[in-house]
Amino acid sequence: MFDIGPGEFLVLLVLAVVLFGPERLPELVRKAARTIRYVRTMADNAQRQLKDELGPDFSNLDVRDLNPKTFVRKHLLDEVEPVVTDVKNDVMEASAVNGAIAPSPPGSQKALSSGGPHDLRPPEASPAGAAAPFDSDAT
Repeated sequence: MFDIGPGEFLVLLVLAVVLFGPERLPELVRKAARTIRYVRTMADNAQRQLKDELGPDFSNLDVRDLNPKTFVRKHLLDEVEPVVTDVKNDVMEASAVNGAIAPSPPGSQKALSSGGPHDLRPPEASPAGAAAPFDSDAT
């Protein structure tokens, strides 16, 4: 949930002691814990009420699945992922069997033969001291 490391937590603790003082800090921590517990109880009650009102058809409903990213990943990408993996494996096997992908014929798209996103060939080693290629459209 929070990406706070031990060093950052220590800095926050020292800052809290300096801002609120050691006398008031325990009471503030108790209040924060009570607030978190109250919010958690409210969220659990809302989930339980939602499941009760939707009925037995939605008894296995997980509220986290209502997040659009999770919904898409669960219902669309999970079904497509094995197919994509199979296609990638087939392409890699075919390129390994043929040694390398055949060069494109003259007049074909330059993006595919110049290390574009679909080029499966390993990059060619450039001689030491050679200038890197420059593309004014790309910069």
